[in-house]
Amino acid sequence: MTQTNRGPDIETAVRRKHPGRWLAAAIVAVLLAQFVQFLVTNPRFEWGVVASYLRSESIIRGLGLTLALTVIAMVIGIALGILLAVGRLSENPLVKSVSATYVWFFRGTPTLIQLIFFYNLAALLPELSLGIPFGPAFFQVDTNAVITPLLAAILGLGLNEGAYMAEIIRGGLLSVDPGQREAGQSLGMTGLRVMVRVILPQAMRFIVPPTGNQVISMVKATALVSVIALSDLLYSAQAIYNRTFQTIPLLIVACIWYLAITSLLYIGQYFVERHYGRSTRRARTSFWEFLRIRPRTPGIAAASSSKDDL
Repeated sequence: MTQTNRGPDIETAVRRKHPGRWLAAAIVAVLLAQFVQFLVTNPRFEWGVVASYLRSESIIRGLGLTLALTVIAMVIGIALGILLAVGRLSENPLVKSVSATYVWFFRGTPTLIQLIFFYNLAALLPELSLGIPFGPAFFQVDTNAVITPLLAAILGLGLNEGAYMAEIIRGGLLSVDPGQREAGQSLGMTGLRVMVRVILPQAMRFIVPPTGNQVISMVKATALVSVIALSDLLYSAQAIYNRTFQTIPLLIVACIWYLAITSLLYIGQYFVERHYGRSTRRARTSFWEFLRIRPRTPGIAAASSSKDDL
């Protein structure tokens, strides 16, 4: 006596109902409609003023300074992060301790305090000098002449970012199997070459996503430099509304530009992650293709057929 294994009857299948989804969609639609009405009908937004200042000369200059600070601070942060991450993984206890202390200090104190500290460095060191310790100085310069608001912002943002990037890079390096290093060394590769050619390319898949988040965070963190009177995007908007008393429209202008920059960075982050994850994606695709087109062994096929007929 044979029994036929029948699967689910697709012809009589009924789509499962989800009343909760419809209720949630209705609530979201109502809230969205109210929000749109609030944006359109409230005259205090002054959308005409927003449009007039969106491309004003001072706002564009502040936007350029914001982008420049982001790039410079991230370059410093990534360079410092690589050195500190390697230092924290070093077997030298002195290098490891110094790197850990740096990360502990700059991650443990607010960025705003660091910016204000560098801006007021002249109160602690009226002159910067270079020479022999406890001996004559070969070079001296007034601190206020060197530590300008721009340099204070670069130091505060860049040094702080280096501490966070150190932990991101260290985590990425630790994610790579230690056997990869041993395999490279067994082929006669130097430690630096193993790091550059073997470890780092594999670690990039784990380093790039949080680094993209740090870049986006840095764009927003540059708004802190407004407290040291540096004319970034937010400070430029503040300078205008302090004169015209149009606070809300100018804050909306700043928000629009911040959202535009971060949206472009989100898109760039997606493509960079896709680039560094291509090896994993190809392996996964090949695996599923293998499952779909794998040849069936005649013996296995006959055995499966006999089981169906039982």
